[in-house]
Amino acid sequence: MCVSRAPHRRRKRRGRIPGAALALLGALPGLAAAGALALCANGVEHTVAARSRQAAVARAATAPHSAARPHIVPRSAWADGTGEANTVARTPPPPRYDDKVLAVFVHHTDSPNSYDCAESPRIIRYLAAGQTGTRDWDDIGYNFLVDRCGVIYEGRAGGTGRPVTGAHTQGFNHRTTGVAALGTFTAGVTVPKAMTDAIAALAAWKLGLAGVDPRATVRLVSSNGLSRYASGTTAALPALAGHDEGYMTSCPGAALSARLPEIRELAARLQGRP
Repeated sequence: MCVSRAPHRRRKRRGRIPGAALALLGALPGLAAAGALALCANGVEHTVAARSRQAAVARAATAPHSAARPHIVPRSAWADGTGEANTVARTPPPPRYDDKVLAVFVHHTDSPNSYDCAESPRIIRYLAAGQTGTRDWDDIGYNFLVDRCGVIYEGRAGGTGRPVTGAHTQGFNHRTTGVAALGTFTAGVTVPKAMTDAIAALAAWKLGLAGVDPRATVRLVSSNGLSRYASGTTAALPALAGHDEGYMTSCPGAALSARLPEIRELAARLQGRP
């Protein structure tokens, strides 16, 4: 017989042997049958283990991934200040919203790097005044701004947790968020780690709200022919992209662009992805 049981002792069942296999084993001599039984049992066990691993991988791939919301300094910290602050910044127009955020565009502000982080609100006021004054925009275009110390500021009005339509990447303002690094990060410039860590944390959280992997490629529809893609064209873009991916520009600078792969990886880890 293929299977024997000692009296009053229950063997641990490592795998169920199909009936057809048992019938074949019964026709073999004793030692051959025992060897075949061991191979059969091990094969069943390995198959079950392999299927369990495959199922675990499949579950991990489809499981929702999210990240904690990083600390974000509210808009009032810069918009209600003095000096360059203006009426538009203090009382912005009603915001516009999309249904979700599928991508994050990273920018630099092309402003000096040698600032004290306590000056960040003043610098943001200056940027906002330029965009709403000289450019006649309705509000600051960036949804968020990050300084060299890794402090994240709310930019465009409408609510940090909502999919606010920004004005940061011509042709791709819908279903995206714009994050601006305070400074100029052209080739050879050091990008502070605190800054890149903060961008990764912000991207992990915002993309996680829609279940988007920061390392993924997403499909976005261009709304403006002045972008890299004709209006109405569906473009495949990184979920965490540089400004130059969607528009003809050198922004966010060669130094910051070079850091985007590691920012994507960190953002994915913050979402709990393998």
